[in-house]
Amino acid sequence: MEDILAIILIFGGGTAIAISFSPIGKAFADRIRGPAVEAETDPALLVEVDDLRVQLSELQERMDFSERLLAKDREPRAIEPGANS
Repeated sequence: MEDILAIILIFGGGTAIAISFSPIGKAFADRIRGPAVEAETDPALLVEVDDLRVQLSELQERMDFSERLLAKDREPRAIEPGANS
């Protein structure tokens, strides 16, 4: 009985693999997946993304300027005598 079961699994598995790579198997897989939905680009969304990019670049420039100002102000200063905390 086990020999028959092994033979059925071997031939059945081979048949299933052959069908899955055939045009019929591919059509069946496409049917299971359903129709493909193509997303359309919204022009208003593209304008908003471009605006955000401009704002981000301005923010980066401001941050670089602020970092340069802060780094420029960090010169070593001498500690005044008698200023113990």
